[in-house]
Amino acid sequence: MQLSFPAPEMVTQLPVLAPRPADSNKGSFGSVLIVAGSRGMSGAAVLCASAALRGGAGLVKVAVPEGILALVAVANPCYLTAPLPQDERGQLADSAESELLSLAQTNDVLALGPGLGRSPAITALVSSVLAQVQIPIVLDADGLNALEHHSERLKGRSAPLIPTPHPGEFARLLDSDVATVQSQRQELAVRFAAEHGIILVLKGSGTIVTDGRRVYRNTTGNAGMATGGTGDVLTGLIAALLGQKLDPFAAAQLGVHINGLAGDMARDDLGEVSVIASDLLEYLPRALRSF
Repeated sequence: MQLSFPAPEMVTQLPVLAPRPADSNKGSFGSVLIVAGSRGMSGAAVLCASAALRGGAGLVKVAVPEGILALVAVANPCYLTAPLPQDERGQLADSAESELLSLAQTNDVLALGPGLGRSPAITALVSSVLAQVQIPIVLDADGLNALEHHSERLKGRSAPLIPTPHPGEFARLLDSDVATVQSQRQELAVRFAAEHGIILVLKGSGTIVTDGRRVYRNTTGNAGMATGGTGDVLTGLIAALLGQKLDPFAAAQLGVHINGLAGDMARDDLGEVSVIASDLLEYLPRALRSF
């Protein structure tokens, strides 16, 4: 039986971050754990964690397969790193579960998925985290791919969950196809968010943020952002805003707006063809200052 939901409220007003008290310290703005990366995809962890720093998180720790730890650590001296057991392909192994769960208990927000790769072990790890970790989670990329045919595992959490799929990832969650998703972006996003009790960020032109009751359609961003890694930046940015105690819907809403605005600033200075994901990190401070 298909469930029926009332028409969602369209949200247009953007949230703002409160001014920082003069006596603030790094503990005032949240500790964010990034679980990302694998052999050949260390950049996803670097982009995500660096965006969390630029987004204002007080502390950022990046947990990665041990084989890429040195690469990730040298890319930015401002976050902490933690090695996790890996398999023969350089992806997280089954034995990483206990360490990952322990790390999550000592942080305020978890960003999970960029560059993890796909394997039965990743699927089991993601499912275990969703079931056992009761802090806000931003779920992206291979964290979402791990739930193909198992979207019911998104349900029932007591803490906020913000999946950030692009149309292909969302189509896999729906057991559908990209053409169908793109033809019914808002309708499918609203229904999925309501049925699963989540805040969904459906990326693409006019990114949609919805919790099933409210909908925000983003107006920033451009085709220059259609390049690998810009979604990793968004994941880290939303996690940072959650760590600063922004309401989860507001964190997702402001995150997509600021991410797109940084992309627009990069396009204006560099040209649409030449924008790359790391450029967004350079323009995030200017975009955030506008708020």
